[in-house]
Formats: sequence, C-alpha cells, structure tokens
Amino acid sequence: MKKNIKIIKTGNFINKKWCVDGNGSTLEVYDKYNQSLIATVPYASAGQVEDAIAGSVRGFAEFKMWSAGKKAEYLKKLIELLRQHMMEFVDLIVAESGKPFDYAKAELERCLTTLSTAATEAVRFSGEMVPIDFGAGTGKTAYTRRFPVGPVLCITPFNFPLNLALHKIGPALAVGCSVVLKPPPQAPLTALAFADLVDACGYPAGVVNVLVCDIPEAEMMVKDNRIKMISFTGSENVGWHLKNICGRKKVALELGGNAAVIVDESAELETAAKSIANGSYLYAGQICISTQRILVHHSVYDRFMTLLLDHIKKIKMGDPTQPGVIVGPVIDRANLDRIQEWIDEAEEQGARVLIGGKVASEKNNLYQPTLLTDTSNEMKIVSNEVFGPVATIEKFGSFDEGVRKANDSAYGLQAGVFTKNIDHIKDAHQNLDVGAVIINNVPGFRIDNMPYGGVKASGFGREGIRYVMEEMTEPRLIVY
Repeated sequence: MKKNIKIIKTGNFINKKWCVDGNGSTLEVYDKYNQSLIATVPYASAGQVEDAIAGSVRGFAEFKMWSAGKKAEYLKKLIELLRQHMMEFVDLIVAESGKPFDYAKAELERCLTTLSTAATEAVRFSGEMVPIDFGAGTGKTAYTRRFPVGPVLCITPFNFPLNLALHKIGPALAVGCSVVLKPPPQAPLTALAFADLVDACGYPAGVVNVLVCDIPEAEMMVKDNRIKMISFTGSENVGWHLKNICGRKKVALELGGNAAVIVDESAELETAAKSIANGSYLYAGQICISTQRILVHHSVYDRFMTLLLDHIKKIKMGDPTQPGVIVGPVIDRANLDRIQEWIDEAEEQGARVLIGGKVASEKNNLYQPTLLTDTSNEMKIVSNEVFGPVATIEKFGSFDEGVRKANDSAYGLQAGVFTKNIDHIKDAHQNLDVGAVIINNVPGFRIDNMPYGGVKASGFGREGIRYVMEEMTEPRLIVY
C-alpha cells in the first residue's frame, strides 16, 4: 500500500459502515505506471449488496424530505472537505488510473465545479407552470413539482474516477435521491475515499453507498426493482446489456465513441494542429471524446500534416507523476496488447503508420502516440473506439463530404470543426449526427454544466448537472 496517500480506504462503504470483509475474493489495485500494489479491497458479497440496496431505500425515505436549502448546505460541506484533501485525491488518481498529474489536478478542479454547480442548482431546480386557463380548464391553475425517483445505481469508468462519479452523485444529492455507486475495478480507490468525505459530512446512512463488486453482484443491483434508475458510463457492450436486463427502470447511458474532427480550407491550421495533437493523445487517448478521426480538406492537407506531426513529436510521454507529461500508461497490459493488434491488423489491410505504431514500454504500459492514414471503415482503428493514443487522418473534398465521413460511424457523441466559414458552422450544426458540435476546438471540449451525451451507439440521456437532475426526478402535476 502507498503509505503517503492517507485517504485510501480498503473496505466497502455500506450504510455508514466500512466493511473490510466480503465474499472471500479480493481486488488488487496497482499503480498503472510502476505496477506496485497500492491496496487490496474485498469484493462485496451478495448479502452486502442486499444490505446496500435496503439501506439505500431507507436512506432515500429520510433524504427525500430534506429541504432544498439543507441539500445545498451539505453539498457545500462536501465541497470544503474535498478542497481540503484535493492534492491527496490528485495523487491517488495519478496512481490508480495512470492519469498525468496536470490532468488529474484539472479533474479535481472540475470536481469542485461539479459539486458547486449541484449546490447552486439544488435551490433553484423546479417544475413549471402549465397554461390550462382555457376551455375546460378556464379559471384553474396547474403546475408541476419534480420529485426524486428513488435509489439510483451509478456505474462509472476508470478514466475520470471522481468527476464522472460526481456527475451522478452530485445531481442525486441535489434532488434527494440515494445512490449506490459501483466504481471501476481498475480504479476504485478514489470513489471509496470520497465516500469517507460523505460520511464526514453527516449524510444519513444509505444515502451514498460505494461497493466494489463482481459481475453477478452488480447484476443483482441492476435487476432489483428497488433500484429506480441506472446511470452508466462505460463500454457499449456492457451498457446495452444492462439496459436489456434492468426491467422497467429509468436508464441513462454514456457509451463513448470514435470522435471526428473536421479541418476545412479556411481553418487556422497552426491552432488546429496543436489542439488536435493534444486532443488525440491526452491521457493516452483514454477519453470518451478523444479525437480519433481527423478529416482535412485536400487543399490544406499537406501543410496541416506537417504541422500536426511536428506537434505530435513534441508530446511528452512517460511517468504520469511528472509535470508536463501528456501520454502516460494505458490502463493495463490487455489494452496495450489490443491496441498493437488493431494497428498491426490495419497495416495488413493497407493502412500506413505515419508516426508511432509501437509499444514504448511494456513494463510501464506505454504506447507511442500514433497516427495512421490510408484507412477505411472496415478497420477497427476507425470503426471502433480505440481508447488509446491512436488517431487516423484522411482527406476530403467538399465540406459536405467531410460531414458525411464524420457521420459514417456507429457512434455519435461529439465532433469538432475548425473553420472560419459561417456557412460551414451552420451546416455542421444542422447535419452532424452527434450530441454536440464544437467549433474551432476538438471534440474533447466539455464544461461540466453543459448537456453532454450522444446518439446512435453512443447512448442516450444527457449528463450535465441540471440535465441529470431532470433525469433523476419525475414531474407531478397539481390542478386546482
């Protein structure tokens, strides 16, 4: 265990108790760069899962009665506690998720914003007046009030081990829902450490439970009718499977994609090249909206390519604890091997590697920032989500062709467009089949209160604090 990270907890947090036993199996969590053991956590037993669900129901019964002001007050307590322990959380995220230090620090700053936004929204979130003063409704008043749905099961990925959890927990605490959180097996310690802050704030037992559990126990929660909503961020296959087995629950899915960026002939090429290099390789590309497909107008392709390759060569790769590192380790050896297999397969199918294309360090799970061309949609590196430091680059003729190529994907999360042409901006907004179009920036741009989510295989529902609060509540109409 890393002795210098004092916030580490090695049990499951169930109904305000730390359970250091479990089903007999344990999860070993390793530093993703140097492979040293950070901590060992027990997998929760079926009985503990039952206790967590039952406790969440009881906690909800009490918590839903809190005033908006009280919910905001407790969120502010949580913010202050997180601020006090901020650098410890940064160190923990760097260790267990392999996230570069600068980017982990940025995540913690975003976490404070996420909770602050939730606290603000808690006291202004409301229903709406419904105009019925006509016909049979003449003389009557109607309005809706939004009520929390109940216990919410939240399942989160490794790449933002705290902020993506808070995108679910923050809105739930703002509206009065209880939460059972299943953190990722690759990086569960950050969520468990945050549960300790929740406990210190004095929330009722069961309002937030955090369990490390295996697939059978997780599916117990998914299928249980006492859970009223599932909020899942992760892989496409798992997300759609959970939707199929969850029954009549509300479901929100954020499933990632293979984001495209379009660079037209009017774009500021130096700015675009620098942004795209960062957007493609930051955190070894392990971001749902990492730039994976780069589409460039043929008239500026050669010049842009030169600029882009220059910026890729400047990217710092290595130990994520070191300032300035952009590309740290891939999350595990299995994914390191998968990335290499996909690139080898693409080369066999005719793709050309322009830079990178090799493992930089098996010991540290480092993969070189890689750019390929002469690709096609039949290749996994184009059609699937690579989730690694890999991008492809291809030409297009007309802007319409660029849009068609960007849309030629099973996914539709976010897309970027670099242009000075107002007609292209309007065209992109009208015709790109994605959840968001980012102008003169990469697809990876995200502010925590904006509506965030995708279409097609990228899932459905929207994150962003107020939008999640709407998902976690139901309107109830009154007429008098």
